[in-house]
Amino acid sequence: MAGSIPASATAEPGPPRGPTGKADAPLPRSVSPWAEAWRRFRRHRLAYWSLWLLGLVVLVVLLGPLVWKLGINDIDFRARLAGPSTAHPFGTDDLGRDLLARMLYGGRVSLAVGLAAMLIGLVIGVVVGAIAGIARGWIDAALMWVTDLFLSLPTLPVLLLLIFFFRDPLKAVFGPEVGIFLLIVLVIGGLSWMPAARLVRAQFFSLREKEFVEAARALGASTSRQVVRHILPNALGPVIVAGTINIAAAILTESTLSFLGLGFPPDIPTWGRILYDSKDYLDIAMHWSLFPGFAIFLAVLTISFIGDGLRDALDPRRVL
Repeated sequence: MAGSIPASATAEPGPPRGPTGKADAPLPRSVSPWAEAWRRFRRHRLAYWSLWLLGLVVLVVLLGPLVWKLGINDIDFRARLAGPSTAHPFGTDDLGRDLLARMLYGGRVSLAVGLAAMLIGLVIGVVVGAIAGIARGWIDAALMWVTDLFLSLPTLPVLLLLIFFFRDPLKAVFGPEVGIFLLIVLVIGGLSWMPAARLVRAQFFSLREKEFVEAARALGASTSRQVVRHILPNALGPVIVAGTINIAAAILTESTLSFLGLGFPPDIPTWGRILYDSKDYLDIAMHWSLFPGFAIFLAVLTISFIGDGLRDALDPRRVL
C-alpha cells in the first residue's frame, strides 16, 4: 500500500552484526580481582580442601566445649593414663584429666596465639616497610638497619630471655592467663615482622613507579592518598601470603616454648603444653602425645597449603 512503512523499519533492532553479517558475541562481564583470585584459589585443590579442613578444625575447637562439657582440670585418679574409650575418646593424662576436653580448649589457645601474633607481626611489618618504601633516603636506610639487626638476633634464645624476665610482671598486672597470653603473643609478633617489612618495602619500590601511581601523583594526590588508595592495596597479595606462613610459624613457636616449659602453665592447656606434659609417658601412654602432635601437624600443614594456594591465586603472572 502506498505510504505504508516497511515492516523492517518498525522491527526492534537486533544484536549488532559484524562485517560478515553475523551477530557479534556479547561482551564478557567484568570480573572483580577478588572473584578472579577466588577462582584461581579453588583450582589449587590442596589449598582449597585445606581451607575447608582448617575451617572444620576451628569450628570443632570453638563449638566442641559446648557439646563435650567435661572440665579441663577435672581430676579422676581412677582413670589416670587410660587409653581412648567411650568415656574418654582421647584417653586421659597422668592425673586422669580428659584429653579431649583439654585438646578442645588448647586448640582455642594455640590458634588464637597464632592469629594474634600474625596480626601484630603484619601490622609492624607493613608500617615499617611502607615508611621505608615511600620515604627512601636516610629513613629507609635507618629502618632497614633496624630490620637487619632484628634478623641477626637468634630467635629462640631471645624469646626465652624475654619470657623469663617479663613473665612474672605481666602475670602480676593482668593475671596468669591474660598475662602469659599477652607476653607470648607480643614476643612472637615482635620478633616476626622483619620478612613482612622487607617484602612490603620491595613492593612499594616497584609500585610507586607504575603508571597509575604516577597519574595519581600528576593529578595532585597527596603521598598518604597514594599509599592508602593505590600502592598498599596492590601490595596486599604477598603480605597475605606472608601472614599465613606467620600463623603456622607462631603455632610452632608457641608449641616449642610450651615444650620447653616457658609457655602457658599446666592449668592452661595448649597443644604444645599437652605435648610437653606427655614426654615422660611415651612408653606407657602413647595416646597422650599422639593427639596434640597430630593436631599441631594438621594445623601447620593446612595453613602452609593455604599459603601456597594464596601465593598462586594472588600472583597475576601465574596461569591456573
